[in-house]
Amino acid sequence: MGTQTATRPPQPWTAPTASDPVAATLRLPGSKSMTARALVLSALASGPSTLAGPLRARDTELMAGGLRAMGAHVSIADDQRWLVRPHRLVGPAHVDVGLAGTVMRFLPPVAGLAEGRVTFDGDPQARVRPLGPLLGALRSLGVRIDSAGPGSLPLAVQGAGRVGGGEVVIDASASSQLVSGLLLAGARFDRGVVVRHEGPPVPSAPHLRMTVQMLRAAGAAVDDGTPDVWTVEPGPLSGRGWEIEPDLSGAVPFFAAALVTGGEVTLQGWPRSSMQPVEQLRSLLHRMGGEVTLGTEGLTVRGTGTVHGIDADLSDVSELTPVLTALAMLADSPSRFTGVGHIRGHETDRLTALAREFAALGADVTESPDGLEIRPRPLRGGTFRTYADHRMAHAAAVAGLAVPGVELDDVACTSKTMPEFPALWSGMVTGKS
Repeated sequence: MGTQTATRPPQPWTAPTASDPVAATLRLPGSKSMTARALVLSALASGPSTLAGPLRARDTELMAGGLRAMGAHVSIADDQRWLVRPHRLVGPAHVDVGLAGTVMRFLPPVAGLAEGRVTFDGDPQARVRPLGPLLGALRSLGVRIDSAGPGSLPLAVQGAGRVGGGEVVIDASASSQLVSGLLLAGARFDRGVVVRHEGPPVPSAPHLRMTVQMLRAAGAAVDDGTPDVWTVEPGPLSGRGWEIEPDLSGAVPFFAAALVTGGEVTLQGWPRSSMQPVEQLRSLLHRMGGEVTLGTEGLTVRGTGTVHGIDADLSDVSELTPVLTALAMLADSPSRFTGVGHIRGHETDRLTALAREFAALGADVTESPDGLEIRPRPLRGGTFRTYADHRMAHAAAVAGLAVPGVELDDVACTSKTMPEFPALWSGMVTGKS
């Protein structure tokens, strides 16, 4: 069982307040989503692969460790260039998922291809994250799985060295990762895989598009032309060089700082063509009072110092909800966010946590089944609990730019996706980035 989050002593941290508009040019770590997918595809490929500019953080190190435990050679000694050499996957092996949804949902299908028993467990909070639909789908494809509960950790996959594959029906309304996990391994199944979603809409559609794009880049034949149906044909995956983009979700709090302070933040190294939902982010930040441009320097966000409230369906970009909520707290008009009921099953119940913690700072916020309504009013300082959730910490840091005395109970939870966050954030606010 993973113990890092459970045993790590909390590190309280007072979010710095900005006295001037921020002006920063940053080079942020690579995309967690791209790094995770590239690792899985590389471990299942027919030849070696490299990852240039990957994210080194707890989630991605756990992904590398899980693949290594099953037999893949994964070298992450060089921060800027990871090497993956595929090898026969075998058990017995143990995979520590930590609190990473990608690890707990992407690696059980891979474990079905291993010869032997592969066990999975993680942090206590991981045991309540939705996993049942994936386990049911794998069982219907012939994978033997032993689990203590109806669909949660801990569990064991008794790999047979192959998976028959075929068509499977799944309700992926809780997470797009439930589909991505099946697709990423599907080309290695004997008959490939056809995943048919039945249920409420699948959230985070851009992440599914990223999965399909990266599968195709690795040589897989993928058909996603029918809504809610994805077909991956059986066949080899090619080893290749992956260029990992900067992490857009990780950049959002820094971009939010430009809006709050009327400053300017540039993210270096941004590609002209991105696999991440840049256009959705551009639209949302524009509506909230920012200007987003892509130039030779990188992706730049400028603010006026005034933040506007908006009414928005965030179902495609639910990872942005915590930071956008913090922005909405500082806006000149009310906001309403919908379409994000599924983030109740993320690292914590993010809707309840956001409502509770901002209310403790004096906010007027109402929780709905699938979102939040925010009516801005002056906030006060105080302790903001993060619930071991990196996105909650990001939200608190954004609020702290304008509200003195916001103290995070545990800033170290940001190591999940960006260990450098506290130093980068303080450097940006003080002008020493």
